[in-house]
Amino acid sequence: MSLEKNGIHQGDCVELLGQLEAGSIDLVFADPPFNIGYKYDVYDDSRQAADYLEWSRQWIHGVYRALKSSGTFWLAIGDEFAAELKIEAQKTGFHCRSWVVWYYTFGVNCVNGFSRSHTHLFHFVKDPKNFTFNRMNPEIRVKSARELVYADNRANPNGRLPDNTWITRPQDAPEFLSFNPSHDTWFFSRVAGTFKEREGFHGCQMPEQLLARIIRTSSRPQELVLDPFGGSGTTLCVAKKLARQWMGFELSPEYVGFIQQRLDAANVGDAIDGPEDAISSSPSTAKGKRRKKPFNEATERVVIEAYQTAGEGYPADYLLCDPKMNQRFVDLCLDKGLGGSATIWNRYLLQLRKSGKLPAATRRPDQITPEQMDHFGFASEVAWRLLSIDYRRTLDDILSSPEFAAEFDRLAAEFGPADADITSLEYRRAAMSIRKRSHDARDTAAEKFSNWMTKSRKLPRVAIGDSLEALEQPGVFVLYCGDVGFFAGESDHMRTRVEQALNNANWSRLGPDSVVYVENSDSLANKFGLKAALAKRESPLLNCRLLVHDSELA
Repeated sequence: MSLEKNGIHQGDCVELLGQLEAGSIDLVFADPPFNIGYKYDVYDDSRQAADYLEWSRQWIHGVYRALKSSGTFWLAIGDEFAAELKIEAQKTGFHCRSWVVWYYTFGVNCVNGFSRSHTHLFHFVKDPKNFTFNRMNPEIRVKSARELVYADNRANPNGRLPDNTWITRPQDAPEFLSFNPSHDTWFFSRVAGTFKEREGFHGCQMPEQLLARIIRTSSRPQELVLDPFGGSGTTLCVAKKLARQWMGFELSPEYVGFIQQRLDAANVGDAIDGPEDAISSSPSTAKGKRRKKPFNEATERVVIEAYQTAGEGYPADYLLCDPKMNQRFVDLCLDKGLGGSATIWNRYLLQLRKSGKLPAATRRPDQITPEQMDHFGFASEVAWRLLSIDYRRTLDDILSSPEFAAEFDRLAAEFGPADADITSLEYRRAAMSIRKRSHDARDTAAEKFSNWMTKSRKLPRVAIGDSLEALEQPGVFVLYCGDVGFFAGESDHMRTRVEQALNNANWSRLGPDSVVYVENSDSLANKFGLKAALAKRESPLLNCRLLVHDSELA
């Protein structure tokens, strides 16, 4: 790929798409000019129809070429050319999965017609049998009527997928508007001129919440998102916040400068701007929403007995980390007629633990050793951090849900040692260990390194490809790509850890070219504190800042 990732590139999108390596992009979101005479900086939005359609054909073909075989293409377009561009995309080879309508408030006023208040969103894939659709991400799911209206414990606490058909239940719709976030008519407020979210330099700004739903649905953390029409930079900023890699094209040099300023102010893990639900109301019924009853004493006894049998004397955290042990616990709960799901009873088990109602553990698992943490603990940290950003869930929430835990395992294995056979139990326990140690180290480390952080001295740096002998010692380090640090780690032998990363395809594709380091011979707990301090001092800016452990997650 000749164009730099995590960058905004100025130029014509057709030419820039041609410079991309074929099959290199995971997700494309395109919001092209609608050809309705809008006053852009340098682009003519009043082309002849034939000219506009030929230009559209060229960039759509460029998108198809750039996407991986499993890639996804979302197209936002107005009424005037929606049908033509949909047909052109399908002629190119795309398959249309959904035709979503984005309905917005503060519609564009029309003098001799109805105000424009919607945009078409086409969801295309290259391969109808092989594409990313993150159906378990709780941030794209909606609460079911079974949970909201009927308070049924059998409801999936992670919610359900939105409908692909717009069905309005009049008795449950808000009086002023019958739109629901679960339908394929999506209701997000347009970013009007008075909104706090408005950047000001571009009149056609997409809301961040809309892009967040699309990016979460159709890509995974660290995959590459491309916007060939950078515009106000919303796609790129949201991709960065959600721990994706990103790339944008923009014809206007002035807009490129504004977009870069916006990107510089955004960090991985930052909140997505705008309301999550434009209609902040709960479904209603004639009798009102039914309240869930707290679990009774009989339920409590069943869960405790299931824990005692399945847990074999181990602590609840260990039961949560061990897939086989946890499955037995859930099966025992269900066999006693409790109903519900694994997530419900895992969460309830943790509630009982926190309230002090669980029997004391009689067996203690072996501790994760410093050698083990050095070997694969960093991968657990990466997986935890990625999911905490994408799913907005705590570590307990992640491990309580079998679906979320499976995604944690997948990510840990991707970023773990390439030649090692690490079990799910080991990866999960390492994450628990990291969380506990961050508590222990925070106060001591903050005080110890406060003076060190204020020093302006230049830290030692080793180029990848040169001798790494200087790293043959304990310490903390930051992997760099150019002038930007993207992962802070700690190790009793930094060279080993760095070489592990370089030998893993998922790390090497991030492009590390140098290492900044600080030698340190203190305890491992203090190393975690030093790592956080170093990460803060170096101010990593790339998406991979997510790989730096944030003690606040604990």
